[in-house]
Amino acid sequence: MVFEKVREILCDQLDLEEEKVTMDSDIIEDFEADSLDVVDLIMSLEDEFGIEMPDEEVENVHTVGDIVRYIEDRV
Repeated sequence: MVFEKVREILCDQLDLEEEKVTMDSDIIEDFEADSLDVVDLIMSLEDEFGIEMPDEEVENVHTVGDIVRYIEDRV
């Protein structure tokens, strides 16, 4: 499932515990991710799922659920 893989990548890159990552988690506010963290995350997700996220789409992504829905719509 997409959520599990996204959670795994988030936990690995941001050094988070799995139970803290939910569909409603805000990447910047809840995980204190900075812009470099977000860029690294997007690159990892693009590689993992074979998709491309244009910058204008990244601006609309705030929560883990936003990422999961974006990926599910494209794979």
